[in-house]
Amino acid sequence: MENGHVENGVCSSELVNGGRDIWSCKDSDSSSADHLVVMVHGILGSTKDWKFAAEQFVRVLPDKVFVHCSERNESKLTLDGVDVMGERLEKEVLEMIQRKPNLSKISFVSHSVGGLVARYAIGRLYRPPKRENIEDSSTNKCEEDSRGTIGGLEAMNFITVATPHLGSRGNKQVPFLFGVPAFEKAANCVIHLIFRRTGRHLFLNDDDEGKPPLLKRMIEDDGDRYFMSALRTFKCRVAYSNVGYDHIVGWRTSCIRRNSDLPKWEDSLNEKYPHVVYEEHCKANDDEQCEPPSIENKGSDKLEEELVTGLSRVSWKKVDVSFHSSRQRFAAHSVIQVKDQSMHIEGADVIQHMIDHFLL
Repeated sequence: MENGHVENGVCSSELVNGGRDIWSCKDSDSSSADHLVVMVHGILGSTKDWKFAAEQFVRVLPDKVFVHCSERNESKLTLDGVDVMGERLEKEVLEMIQRKPNLSKISFVSHSVGGLVARYAIGRLYRPPKRENIEDSSTNKCEEDSRGTIGGLEAMNFITVATPHLGSRGNKQVPFLFGVPAFEKAANCVIHLIFRRTGRHLFLNDDDEGKPPLLKRMIEDDGDRYFMSALRTFKCRVAYSNVGYDHIVGWRTSCIRRNSDLPKWEDSLNEKYPHVVYEEHCKANDDEQCEPPSIENKGSDKLEEELVTGLSRVSWKKVDVSFHSSRQRFAAHSVIQVKDQSMHIEGADVIQHMIDHFLL
């Protein structure tokens, strides 16, 4: 451990093998903090991207949380593919759990592509419930005892912030392409030249060994990768989304909604969270009870519908955010995370909303 730092009662240190830990400097607080919060940055990012949010979590919940900002996939390593990054994150989390034997709970807070990486990682970290717990759950024990775990820890919150859950191909999913079909088609052809394997995963044109696109495989359990079982085992799943001015990740893909399901929003009336303009609790949909809308063509619309339907098999809390009146609105993709405190501080209320609704 090196480069230790203390500021306003919050301790932080950079680890030799990557990553940054943030915890309360008060011994009584740090010894009782048993909830690991793993923060995952987006493409070409680093641990510094979550610095503000991590410190806020510890200041507000000093005796509850121990925050680890992942750096195993920093900078250009984020171009290696969602699966490769997910495997690195899995190992990083397991190492973290081994270093802190007092941990009993785990949550993930992820930005942009980091949300997809976290979804892949938890699929590998998932541990099915023990058989005796499954049997006991039907008699004496409560339902929670029959849940699986994430790396042996109780799964609490899975939070994504401006994450392209439906990918980035077509249908105005990447706003800076202006929804022009010719631009979107061209981007689909050259994205791998810029963002390499990760670009293929985002644009759903990967076909490893003839398999379906990775994001499609991640809406169900796939062999020893329990993608949906892992997602389902978290007690709370939250998707924060920018309703506009996010030129990297569109509203629909980050909030896991069909175009017809996008809500009408108005300016926030809550002074504490001025940029939160809409909140919705979406119950899990049963395929047999929910008939999907008709799809006129077979391309990206059909694949997108499969992703929406698959991810809707679990419940989500959806929090829609707008920076339309902010000075830094054109940097909404970074403001929602407060990537740089000096430039993006207008997103601080979103981080506060996250903390205030965090399940402990």
